[in-house]
Formats: sequence, C-alpha cells, structure tokens
Amino acid sequence: AQVVIGDLQEQLGRSVSEKIQNSGGQAEFLHLDVTVEEAWKNAVRKTVGMYGKLTTLINNAGVYWPAGIEAEEREKWDQMLAVNQTGVWLGMKTAVPALRDSGNSSVVNISSLYGLIGSPGSIAYHASKGAVRLMSKAAALEYARQGIRVNSIHPGQIDTPILAGLTPEQDAQIKEATPMGRIGRPEEIAYGSLYLCSDEASFTTGIELVIDGGW
Repeated sequence: AQVVIGDLQEQLGRSVSEKIQNSGGQAEFLHLDVTVEEAWKNAVRKTVGMYGKLTTLINNAGVYWPAGIEAEEREKWDQMLAVNQTGVWLGMKTAVPALRDSGNSSVVNISSLYGLIGSPGSIAYHASKGAVRLMSKAAALEYARQGIRVNSIHPGQIDTPILAGLTPEQDAQIKEATPMGRIGRPEEIAYGSLYLCSDEASFTTGIELVIDGGW
C-alpha cells in the first residue's frame, strides 16, 4: 500500500512515515485536524495528487477521558464527539467521491468495544463510539452498489496512549473482564484493518469486527 498518515501530532506522524519509508514502503505525512472539513478536503486532494487515486480510508483518530452523566461537561462532550464521531463522518463525506472513482474501495471506522456495550463513567465515549458503529452500517448500505465497502472495528483494551485516560479502577476492571488476561497490541488491530481493506474481504461490508481478547 501507498500510505498517507494524517494527524495533528506532526513529529510523531512524520516518524511513522519515515519508518515506513526506511523499511522500503511508500508513505507520506499530512497535517490533519479531523474535525475540520477543509482539512479533510485538502488531505484527500493531496493524496490523489500524489498517488493518482484513493482506495482506502481508515478513520482511527480518537480521544478518551472518563466522565459519567452528571460529571461530564458540555464543552468536553462536544470535543469528544467532534473528534470521535464528526471526524468519522467528515472523513467519509470528503473521501467518498475519490473512493467511488477507484471502483473497489474500503472504509474502516475504528469504534470500540464501548461502541457495543455499556459501562459506568464514560458517557461521551459510549455516545461517540456507538454512533460510529451505526454510521458504518448506514454507510455500508448507502454505498454497497457503488464499489465502496464500509466496516467497523471494535477494539478492547489496546496498548496505546489513550489508556492514560483510564482510572486504575477501570484499568483493573477491564483486564479482569478480558478472558485472555492481557491487553491487545496495536498491530492486532492493524491486521484486522488490513483484512477488511483487502480484496480477500470483497464480500464483507457492514460488519463489526471485534478484537478484544474474548471479552
């Protein structure tokens, strides 16, 4: 694959693209705020300009912090939905024309186990990730005959910086609830994405791929 990495974190994003390039792959980094439609349009335009077409979109940007119904603040609620939910919609909205032109495209929206089940103390996160699940299904049906497949992935606890938002009690609770007794690795989510984006998944759309250690 020829990869474009979009993120606000320029130093980290460029380090990833450089690792891919140093290993013989093709990758570029673009500054991208997923909450801004014009930023998405610019990213899609530059991608098509560099590589000639766009076949794949993985909506992976996400934020998390714990807060229950009464404790959550409106400003923080809006911020989480802007990144986790609106960012996914804007990504699909701006990428679909180029994906449609490719004729054989795939979208993977990263939701969460918390997009399938409830828990106390994470109301905005549940709201955003539950939305991603059904947005993916709606998009899968909308584009099923236009050469675009859309699926969601629902990770359990994965070893990424987002875990810093968990309280010790939540962390222990999640590990206790995971039958495999460990947290997942980012690569395990990446391989699920790779399958859904590949031609081997050509008859797969509208599904929820749960990668959560059996939870």
